[in-house]
Parts: sequence; C-alpha cells; structure tokens
Amino acid sequence: MRIPAGRSERWERMLRSGRWRGCLALVAGALPALAFPAPSLWWLAGVGLVPWLLLIRSAGTGRRAALEGWLGGTGYMLAVHNWLMPSLHVFIVILAALLGLLWAPWGLLVFRMLGRPVSAGAVAAAVVVVPCGWLMIELARSWQALGGPWGLLGASQWQVAPALRVASVGGVWLVSFVVVAVNTAVALLFVSAASRTVAAVSIVVCALAVGAMAEWAPRPEESGVARIAVVQPGVFTGVHGVERRLARSEQLTGALAGRDLDLVVWGESSVGLDLTRHPDVTARIAALSRRVGADVLVNMDARQTGRSGRTGIFKSTVLVGPDGLTGDRYDKMRLVPFGEYIPARSVLGWATSVGRAAGEDRLRGTRQVTMSLPGAENGKGLRIGPLICFESAFPDMSRRLTRDGVQLLVAQSSTSTFQHSWAPLQHASLGALRAAENGRPVVHATLTGVSTAYGPLGERVGAPLGTDRSGAAVFDVPLATGTTLYVRLGDWPLQGAAAVLALFCAFEAVRSLRRRGRNGPAGATAVAGPPARSAP
Repeated sequence: MRIPAGRSERWERMLRSGRWRGCLALVAGALPALAFPAPSLWWLAGVGLVPWLLLIRSAGTGRRAALEGWLGGTGYMLAVHNWLMPSLHVFIVILAALLGLLWAPWGLLVFRMLGRPVSAGAVAAAVVVVPCGWLMIELARSWQALGGPWGLLGASQWQVAPALRVASVGGVWLVSFVVVAVNTAVALLFVSAASRTVAAVSIVVCALAVGAMAEWAPRPEESGVARIAVVQPGVFTGVHGVERRLARSEQLTGALAGRDLDLVVWGESSVGLDLTRHPDVTARIAALSRRVGADVLVNMDARQTGRSGRTGIFKSTVLVGPDGLTGDRYDKMRLVPFGEYIPARSVLGWATSVGRAAGEDRLRGTRQVTMSLPGAENGKGLRIGPLICFESAFPDMSRRLTRDGVQLLVAQSSTSTFQHSWAPLQHASLGALRAAENGRPVVHATLTGVSTAYGPLGERVGAPLGTDRSGAAVFDVPLATGTTLYVRLGDWPLQGAAAVLALFCAFEAVRSLRRRGRNGPAGATAVAGPPARSAP
C-alpha cells in the first residue's frame, strides 16, 4: 500500500523535528515492555525493538543517536518499572532518566552499525555486535546499586519452552542476546534490498540455533516428587494487620494436616517479630509443624541481631520444625533500593518525602545458606535454597545455591504494595527462568499473590494462587538431578559479548588510523550514515 504524499511529507517533517523524534524515542523504547507480564505479549519481543533501531539509524549524527538511545532507555525503564510510580512518584522519572544513560553508548553503536554503507559483512557484524552492546547494558544495570536485574529483555520469554532451553545453556543473558539479534536482523530487512538476504539468513540461523539448543542441550533427569505447600494469607492492613495476617497463616497451615507434605512455605515478612525473642509464637508455629508433619519456612521482618552480631532490621528466613527453631537462618543479602534502604541516604534521603521510600535502612546478610529438611543426612530429606523477594531476579544467586547442592529453590516474596500492578505477575514469572537455568524446581511463595511453582525445565506446576486469593496450595514439584550448561559455565554470554565489543573497538581504531594515514588530518571524513537531520 502506498502512503499518500501528504502523509509522507508530514512524517518526514516529524522525523526532521528533534522534539518529535524525542517523543518517538521514548515510546519506541517503552514498546518492548508489553512483552512482559501482565500484557504478556511475548511474541512482541522479537520485533519490539525494531522501531527504536530504525529511528536511531536515521538520527543523522552520532550525538543525536546517543540522545535517542538515552531517551529510549528512559522509556524502557519507566515502562518495566511503571508499578513503582505510586511509591516513588516523580523520583521514578529521575531514576529512569539516570539509568537510561546506559543506552546512550548503545545508540551510538546502533547508528554506527546500521547507518554505515550496507554490505554482507556489515549486516552480519551488526547482528552480532548490537546484541553484545545490549548485554553490556543489562550487565551494568544488574549491579544492585543500580536497581538490580529487573526487566532483563530475555525474561519476557519465561513461558516460551524453546527460550527456556536457551536459558539452560547461557542463562537469561543468552535469551536476551537472541532476542536483540532477531530484532536487529528484522530492522535490517527494512534498510535496503542489499541487506535483506543476509538479514533473512541471520533470522534463520537464530531459529536453527534455538532449535539446536532446545533439542540437544543437557536436560535434568527427574528424581522424584516433593509435596510443597504455599500459604498465602492475603492483604491485611491497619494497626493490627501483622497479627491478623499471622493468625490467618496459622489457620491456613493447620488446614493442611494429612496432606503428606515435605515443606510448608510462608511468604516474605510473614512474621513481624523476632521469633528468638517470642518463644510463644515459635511454639505455635512448631505445633503447626507437628500437626501437618512438615517443617515450616517463615520469614521474619523485625529488629533482631544477625549472625554477624549486628542489631537492626533484618529480613530473615528461618526454618521451624516440630521442636521449634531448627537453627537454619538466612538473612537477606540484596536489598531493594529505596524500598528497603536508600543509597547514599545523606544525599538522597529526601526521597522519603515524595514517596513510600524506606524510613530506616534494613541490614544485609553476609552469605547464602542452604537448609536441610529432616532426613537430608541419609539422602531422604530435601536440601533447599532460600531467596527473599527480588533476589530471585539475580541469576548468580540461584546458580550459587544449585552449585552448593540444593534440590529446591524457594523464593519468598511480598508485593502487597503493588497489588494491582504488573509487579506480582512479573515477579512470579522470574521463577521459570531460574528453574530452567539451573535444572531445579522453584517455588515462589507470596503473602498476597502470585504464588506458584515451576518444574526443573521451567514449566509451570499446578495452578497459581492469584492476587485475588487468600488460601493455601499444594504443589507436587518434580525434583531433578544433573547439571545444566549454565550452571557449569556461568555467565559466558556476558564474557563473550565483552570480548566481541573489545575486538570491534580495536578493529574500528585500526581502521580509523589507516584512514587518517591515507587521507591525512585534513581528509578526515564523518561517520557514514543516513542524511543528517536537524537538531532539536
């Protein structure tokens, strides 16, 4: 279909307007967020970056390309973290703009790779180099001080079985690489006739590579079934909300008697006091353990003394057995910025006045912990690895627990503050990636939903408890043995991406020196690219 001349002229004027281009960059950067829950348009991830890539390609100058990379990154950060707006208000815009700066060099890289004269080699290089640049952004923002790895592009494919097999080979990083490579190849289909053949071949190669990994990557071998109960009390607010929530959790747990359980899991902050100082509450939970015939994994959010001897507010997972506290305890290591502590509080403490930021910093644990259920010493009981809240977003933490010998990964969470947003579904979906990466089942237990479980291939087990439910669910979780390639090799896609970018920079530097040697300083030319656009 041919675009009428009037519309084409208006579109050209918009593309020459710096203001319009900035708005388009924000929207284009936000588009891939629709691939994540709750919209869950997973298929959009394969083409969602294309408008942004083509916009950057037409930037005209490297400075404009970097600007549109930054604006698109800001849009992406706002979209995948939109559920934080009620808590942080205008501060989320500032944070998104700061994190969006990570995409400025990527914008320049895209302009350089897609804007140069088209050749078979240039197209093939772009399909590799552009995704490598994206991975460096994901690596940088995965640093906890920058917010952690929430919204990694590969995580949008949590319900796509072939993508989960790719995750077992190279983690969520390799899934992100493939997604960006496909987007780059699709964008090159629109660049020129000369680029289409190689771009189409690149898409086919990506499809074949995914198929090969899905077929031949090592699979975990099932080794039995564990019956895990998740207790989800629901939303309780008000002065006595903590006590009412505890009472509801006790009621739901007691009703599980006779279900032949291996473990009962409560969510994050399920107990608002230090059980070591409240033996009466500990005795009540121990009585529940005797009644249901299984240990109860609870989470304390209270002022207490940690393993290191420090006193303050910790979030701690403890195991309660028939005789009381078992001695197994894990203190949360990676805290949520602004939600559980304020980075550089002396400078950014004003954030508490514009949103629901942490009034007092929580204290961090110092090491990960594996816990053994009764019978583990003779090979009959489970070894579990606890994770608290958004620690399930960090691939390295689950991998470390798997290498330490756990058979089941347990994530305890509370997203009640964001009950009617995308956050609960996004958080729950991360369990599928962690399960597939490690070849170990994952149970995701929350106070208010979504509580769910995944098998060792990342497949969903049973029916989840949604945010509209107060109840308990029992999951027959398949256990597995064996080691995935990701557990063995670690974050090799990140290392490979860094090596590719280093080689690319070296190649570009050598080529620039040779060009200067041939032409002299006066003959230096600008980076080849599309016709220049006017600055804003």
